[in-house]
Amino acid sequence: MSDTTVTELMTEPVLTVDPSTPLAEIADAMIEQGIKSIAVIDEDCEATGILTSTDFIAAVSDDQPATKGTVGDYMAKDVVTVPPDVTVSGAAAEMFGNNISHLPVVEDDDVIGILTATDITEYVATHIYDGE
Repeated sequence: MSDTTVTELMTEPVLTVDPSTPLAEIADAMIEQGIKSIAVIDEDCEATGILTSTDFIAAVSDDQPATKGTVGDYMAKDVVTVPPDVTVSGAAAEMFGNNISHLPVVEDDDVIGILTATDITEYVATHIYDGE
């Protein structure tokens, strides 16, 4: 696992949206694509946040009508990113240290993929515990 980089496990391409995107619109896209997180980018394609399926719970708990709320209202703004050459171990340490489960992969300020705790779990289960 020490030599495996995030590019070998990350999902690409990653769904990216502008913070002004309505929650209802992005919820439909996430369901259609079977994904649980999106990267939020600015006009320069730089990561400014992340929105996960868990963030929709905050919208529901606020009794926010889906047609009124935007991605920017509920996204995590303190986004932690990693470069594509970081090892899976390094990415796991970032996730653990920041108490997050989704990690955008950024190259030259552009989001090129996303790594999740599920990706790492699947990798460990199939490569470490299966003896590969």
